[in-house]
Amino acid sequence: MKSIDSDEPLEGNTDGIAAGSPEGGAELKAGHLPVMLGEVIETLAPRSGSLQIDATLGGAGHAERVLEESSPDGRLLGLDADEAAIARSAKRLARFGDRVVLRRTNFGNVAEVAPEAGFGQVDGILLDLGLSSYQLSDTSRGFGFRAGGRLDMRFDTGRGRPAADLLATMEQGELTALFGKYGEEPFAGRIARTIVETRRHTPIETAEQLAALVERAVPAPKARRTHPATRVFQALRIAVNDELVALEAGLAAALVLLRPGGRLVVLSYHSLEDRIVKRFIATEQRGCVCPIEFPVCVCGRSPKLRSLGKSQTPSAEEVAANPRSRSARLRGAERIAA
Repeated sequence: MKSIDSDEPLEGNTDGIAAGSPEGGAELKAGHLPVMLGEVIETLAPRSGSLQIDATLGGAGHAERVLEESSPDGRLLGLDADEAAIARSAKRLARFGDRVVLRRTNFGNVAEVAPEAGFGQVDGILLDLGLSSYQLSDTSRGFGFRAGGRLDMRFDTGRGRPAADLLATMEQGELTALFGKYGEEPFAGRIARTIVETRRHTPIETAEQLAALVERAVPAPKARRTHPATRVFQALRIAVNDELVALEAGLAAALVLLRPGGRLVVLSYHSLEDRIVKRFIATEQRGCVCPIEFPVCVCGRSPKLRSLGKSQTPSAEEVAANPRSRSARLRGAERIAA
């Protein structure tokens, strides 16, 4: 385990890289592996009798360990917008009986959903912002370009617009802005122009089409660790699911739901997410937001969080066993009394 603290871009985005890379294909065959499981449990510190929220269930690997560590009577609320993820989690966690409550919803809604489910004040909240291997291998949604499939990318397929619709309707300038803002893609303009030129005669409807198009549009570097379409896939997925807005809502909800001493743990996989998490913790740890020239505080804000140290990244051993974990970054904070 390494500890770092920086706003520099993460090494790569595991959300969408794995399905387009050899090591991602290997992991999909092995099944879903929860990222930084030991570090998550150590930071979250679940115990018997505690109430925990896994707001992004995914493959339920983290949730399962939380329930094991909080036996015999700790309870967990699990959320996911993906209907398939809820169904898989229900089977995996069935042995815990009524200690588990599952709800199908985006984690951005946790402030409303948790109290209704009996989790109004909790001891821990986990946000794992990555995709599961199940999602990456789902050919009906096109999250990853190795598995391929129609470009949908919605976590909840009953809401919002598929990625293919955005590619078909957005203007070149809008696509350039999207890839630049959400993908931090240096060749955003070139890729957007190629998309607009291509769709005049050929609809861009599949993950394979988009990946090949970006590969043609982007100059090939001397050495490349990830597929050139990685940032574009990231940007589209963020836009389709409004992920950064949901993240900010989920973080704000943690301040309301966590009781003093409760822990917030966030796993992020690219610099946009991590920057939001880092600044949120720093702001809530500082409290007062008055301009420095004010002689006294007039905002009345008090610190609400205590950082649990610098961010952590996976060990070399974990990355070797699970290459998709390589760009993960974990941050933790503890709720303090107002």
